[in-house]
Amino acid sequence: MPGNNQTVISQFLLLGLPIAPEHHHLFYALFLAMYLITVLGNLIIIILIRLDSHLHTPMYLFLSNLSFSDLCFSSVTMPKLLLNMQSHDPSIPYAGCLTQVYVFLFFAVLEDFLLVAMAYDRFVAICFPLHYASIMSPKLCLSLVLLSWVLTTLYAMLHTLLLTRLSFCENNVIPHFFCDLSALLKLACSDIHINELVILIIGGLVVILPFLLIIVSYARIISSILKVPSTRGIHKLFSTCGSHLSVVSLFYGTIIGLYLGPSANNSTLKNTVMSMMYTVVTPMLNPFIYSLRNRDMKGALKKVFQKKSLL
Repeated sequence: MPGNNQTVISQFLLLGLPIAPEHHHLFYALFLAMYLITVLGNLIIIILIRLDSHLHTPMYLFLSNLSFSDLCFSSVTMPKLLLNMQSHDPSIPYAGCLTQVYVFLFFAVLEDFLLVAMAYDRFVAICFPLHYASIMSPKLCLSLVLLSWVLTTLYAMLHTLLLTRLSFCENNVIPHFFCDLSALLKLACSDIHINELVILIIGGLVVILPFLLIIVSYARIISSILKVPSTRGIHKLFSTCGSHLSVVSLFYGTIIGLYLGPSANNSTLKNTVMSMMYTVVTPMLNPFIYSLRNRDMKGALKKVFQKKSLL
């Protein structure tokens, strides 16, 4: 058996999605449309927030970063998936696969932390409205964003460096549409005990702790609104919590099920479907849920069109 630092294979083969050949064109068109919607929706949000000075607030700072994260997160997997669906060469170089793992983990965890920052922002805005400006100062907001970027860099680097110490021997076929960390670990022919331990402990903290912080924030929001029950308050509750929590549940639910649940119970098809949910569906839905349904964002969009019509 080769040593831990030896890499026998130079490339991996991505099996892609379990789609019947006669349905390939249909699914290709569907995924292409979903990817274009994701790119366009998130780009619109970033540009509108940049252009409209009224949107230079903590909430929209987090939103612009989330949109950038969604855009990049989807772009890590979708272009390669679309390319593989049209080509007969599903290979990806060893270095390219590790790069995809790093970038994928980076933007997945960045989204994780940004969702927490957004939940905290809403918590302060609703529970401490009179102190909102002093608590959510520009310095704190920038610090939260910077901290998110630094922590995600370290986390993604840790997993990627741990992957480089593994040996991959005869089997180089990844039953997935991208270089998934858990799928790669199953192909390793060297000891993966440390990798699994890091996923369980640090991965668990990175996923479970932010998820619990979001739940606590929204529990406090709900409690605060229900203390003064009114039709307006109930409407505010659903408009504030409903959409966000639905995406949070989708994002965290699939990740927890995939990476922190018992691996023996996860079939390849189930893993692929769950991965599609948080790598493709969630980034596509986020622009509509967080921003394009938002009154301020709609107002900013109208301003842009009005300026164009005047030119």
